[in-house]
Amino acid sequence: MNSIFKKGKLALTILTVGICGTAWAQTNAPTKQEIHNSMQKVADWQIENFWEAGHGRRVHQPTNWTNGALYVGMMKWANLSDDETYTDFLEGIGEKTEWKLGERHGLYHADEHAVGQMYLELYRKFDDEKMLEPTQKQMEYIIYHPSQSSLHWKTPYHQDRWNWCDALFMSPPVWAKLTKITGEEKYLDFMVSEFKATTDFLFDKKESLYYRDESFFDKTDNGTKIFWSRGNGWVFAGLANILEELEPGTSEHKYFVKIYKKMAKRLKELQTADGYWAMSLLGAEYYPTPETSGTGFFTFGFAWGINNGILDKEDYTPVVWKGWNALQQCVTDDGMLGYVQPIGAAPGQAWPDKTEVYGVGAYLSAGSEVYKMAQ
Repeated sequence: MNSIFKKGKLALTILTVGICGTAWAQTNAPTKQEIHNSMQKVADWQIENFWEAGHGRRVHQPTNWTNGALYVGMMKWANLSDDETYTDFLEGIGEKTEWKLGERHGLYHADEHAVGQMYLELYRKFDDEKMLEPTQKQMEYIIYHPSQSSLHWKTPYHQDRWNWCDALFMSPPVWAKLTKITGEEKYLDFMVSEFKATTDFLFDKKESLYYRDESFFDKTDNGTKIFWSRGNGWVFAGLANILEELEPGTSEHKYFVKIYKKMAKRLKELQTADGYWAMSLLGAEYYPTPETSGTGFFTFGFAWGINNGILDKEDYTPVVWKGWNALQQCVTDDGMLGYVQPIGAAPGQAWPDKTEVYGVGAYLSAGSEVYKMAQ
């Protein structure tokens, strides 16, 4: 596989399934069977290769945030497919970790909470207290011993709070799910308070996008503000996963819908002609390479909004089809999702033969909602 790129212009990139580029920009709707088959192929490839390094990725700890994002999408696919193979895979992860959250960065760090989303979904399915208890206990501790850290980047213990936008995907949905499961408002109250603090800090009102963290406030890239695609994808997908748990009409639901709609309007404008979102959202001409993790999360977020009556179907459906059809061109014949930007915090590079588990999580999340849209 070869890729040829010229500055400011995307040349065509040959993949085993076709061409990943402008020539394939499509707004036609796929069939349910096509979506199902593609999701199954990608999910099966990922499970088969989960414990093996390669294709630009290393093997991550089961509780690592990278895998936490995978499990979010894999859980959606497991529920859609109604195939025990995928539920068994996720349940096996839970047994291996003893249903505990990550420990690498400490109790408060949002990345360590991401795996809790999968635990709580399996608890809903099996009603087994061991799947719930460790996550609930840790969130209880945080409520009663809240971090006093500043949101300013590089201050002591700064990531004990959600001071980088990725965190808004990792942790808040856990709190929202706990609220729905237990009926206790204290989890929601804590989450909303912290989410508002982060949004007040990182959200650019003019652009309706989130900075990755404070260190990007005064940086530019080729004269443009730096709004990282996957970073905003984390937020947009996180908003959908939070809203899924909230009661429509409540003040909390209205708060998150307001942010979600602002982002949706801006992101619709920023989708490229070939259906992707550039790694630097305001600098597409400088980042012509396709990128599938941000595109996957955005496609999921838009499709979820249409399916839940929050976004206008006529206005936004073409955005979803373009995004999903673009993603298809980056899936190889054996099911590997390529063009996933490696772990990072800013716009960078992506390659057709490199993948990552969080990109697959984004893809499966997108497919789960695109499937509902298809006739």
